[in-house]
Amino acid sequence: MTGFAKRGERVIHRGQIVTLAEATFVDPDGEEFQREVVHHPGAVSVVAVLDDGGTAVLVRQYRGPIEGVLLEIPAGKLDVDGEAPEVAAARELEEEVGWRPGRLEKLAEFYNSPGFCDERATVYLALDLVHCPSSAQGVEERHMTIEHVALSDVPAMIADGRILDAKTIIGLTLARERLARR
Repeated sequence: MTGFAKRGERVIHRGQIVTLAEATFVDPDGEEFQREVVHHPGAVSVVAVLDDGGTAVLVRQYRGPIEGVLLEIPAGKLDVDGEAPEVAAARELEEEVGWRPGRLEKLAEFYNSPGFCDERATVYLALDLVHCPSSAQGVEERHMTIEHVALSDVPAMIADGRILDAKTIIGLTLARERLARR
């Protein structure tokens, strides 16, 4: 689809994580329209699979926007200037769950909510894990718990709502598929 163009934007709020702007676009017929746009630096997430190949390391973490706790794969923002996504993924895995990946394989890139946000996320599969000290960075990380989940249980956990987080659903589903082909 072509013919759409961005004309400009006005920043409404600049926060620690996101910037909110009102953007003006023109459609293929030449009509202008506005949209609120959330700018985000991007994110990485990691499906860390233990040596048995059938168990993933997840975190149960409080998420303020939903006022609840979610079961998720380790993840974080691309907030270190110049840091490559795979380096950020390895760093986040170490910080959150205390595992260093021997190998990282990119599973996918995706937009989380492209109707209003430009956040682009990359999910990796981490294998050949080496245990190391963790170092929780934020208040939510200091209070999260680490859980081991059998990959064979993932479809049922998604179906019954025990796993609701999109990056976790995408990552675990793709990791199961990749590992099944080996």
